[in-house]
Amino acid sequence: MEILRVFNNNVVLSRDHTGREVILTGRGLGFQAKPGQKIDPVKVLRTFVPEGGRDPDHLGAMVAAIPPEHLVLAEQALEAGRAELPIPGSTVLSVALADHLSFAIKRLQQGVPFDYPLRAEVSHLYPAELRAARRILDHVNARLESPLADDEAVPIALHLVNAGFATGDLSYTYQMTGVFAQLFEVLEKAYDRPFDRDTVNAARFITHLRYFFVRAGSGKQLEEGASKLRAAIRESYPDAYSTALKLQAVLELRLGEPLTEDEVTYLTLHVARMVDEDRV
Repeated sequence: MEILRVFNNNVVLSRDHTGREVILTGRGLGFQAKPGQKIDPVKVLRTFVPEGGRDPDHLGAMVAAIPPEHLVLAEQALEAGRAELPIPGSTVLSVALADHLSFAIKRLQQGVPFDYPLRAEVSHLYPAELRAARRILDHVNARLESPLADDEAVPIALHLVNAGFATGDLSYTYQMTGVFAQLFEVLEKAYDRPFDRDTVNAARFITHLRYFFVRAGSGKQLEEGASKLRAAIRESYPDAYSTALKLQAVLELRLGEPLTEDEVTYLTLHVARMVDEDRV
């Protein structure tokens, strides 16, 4: 392998044997090095592979800005979190978590308070990710002189959610979480009562919505043409269908694009299931 770009004394951009551009880290790997020079593989400690078409230069710059000990801490903490949740092995997740932890540690050292407004939503919508995030935070705090606040589990959980959609932009997950909370508000207003987010059918509804976001983002909404099924479901669950139309209006307003009839049909089914389950 040879150096393509030097980010700092310890981080360089290279190309592996398959032709992929990769980020390499190691003590002194980039010290007085120049593009075109061969890399001593013995010096390489970690290899980060840009995923999903992500810009290697941008990822390399991020890695170079993170203290090496925080990269190690993030990787070890993710491994601890896997005892709670099957967290994907992702370069983007490792770097994003390391970047977050590094910034949180710096804020703590500077005495800068920070509040996370989505605590309730994350607790209700992503309980498995939040449990894993708390385990990750416990691992991190056990290795810090001054522990991070318990609320840091909230953004860590959102990073885990984000990793499930293979996107490096956490703002997408924040938007999705806010929309989910709004949809539950519409449900509770329509039926004039609260809904338990911890039920099986609520979990199924949330999972459906998460993958709906993926479909909508890629322009691949459900469109199966099952007109007879749609008619039967609407006739069997008129109240749920009426509520699904309200959810449709929220989703279309927030996403800026229309929902297909099949997507509305599945929303109707999920609403009907939650209503029936919550009455038991």
